[in-house]
Amino acid sequence: MQIGFSQRIRMEWLEQTAQLFLAGNSKKKIETALQDMLRDKLSVGGKAKRGNREKAITILMRIWVKVPKRLEPFRDDGLKLLTQLPPDRHLPVHWAMSMAVYPFFGFVAQTVGRLFTLQDTTSASQVQRRIREQLGERETVARAARRVLRCFADWGVLKDTDKKGIYVAPPQQAMKNRRLLGWLIEGALISNGSNALPLRSLSSSAGFFPFSLGMLNPAQLETNPRLSFFRHGLDEDMVSLSSNELQKIGGQWGR
Repeated sequence: MQIGFSQRIRMEWLEQTAQLFLAGNSKKKIETALQDMLRDKLSVGGKAKRGNREKAITILMRIWVKVPKRLEPFRDDGLKLLTQLPPDRHLPVHWAMSMAVYPFFGFVAQTVGRLFTLQDTTSASQVQRRIREQLGERETVARAARRVLRCFADWGVLKDTDKKGIYVAPPQQAMKNRRLLGWLIEGALISNGSNALPLRSLSSSAGFFPFSLGMLNPAQLETNPRLSFFRHGLDEDMVSLSSNELQKIGGQWGR
């Protein structure tokens, strides 16, 4: 699994990037605007060609502007959701877009979510240990995981406790908008690189630990034309990306 998401990214930076793109700015203008916005926040005084500022801008641009071509329809619907939802409901949109573009982000989210199903608190060391078990003892992986965890804390989906490195989760946000729900499920399928998954398991996916999607059924998600549904066994609703979407993805994750 490629890391990619290796910097601490603020939610307001993601929001600004999306809004600049929605306003019709060119890629070059957006990059210039992000350079100006982050000049006194990252790599201050640094002269490296690929410092933290440049790496952060690459992440921001790839999530909302320079997305892989196969994800452009998904991205475009995410932008529409940002225009339709109030600003305080934009977190799940940025979350799912980050998961889809950077599966490592989704992997860390799933790791954290699974720990919360077992206990009331989780620690950075526990998350690191589980990630190393899956992805190997690489410093790049450990460093990126730490930064993703700090993103979670910055975004308010993890809360620091009195003990350093120990987190609790705030109450989940209830997701009720049908278009958003269908879009989130699509994002989970893309992030997992899965052809099909039980809808029941996606409804309670650990990767969506900050949110409550409720018990979903195909009728609630039919607004998303890129999803297909079928019945497995007697009562198991399965959801997959439509055949056209699967052709676009074409084994990107090697699973």
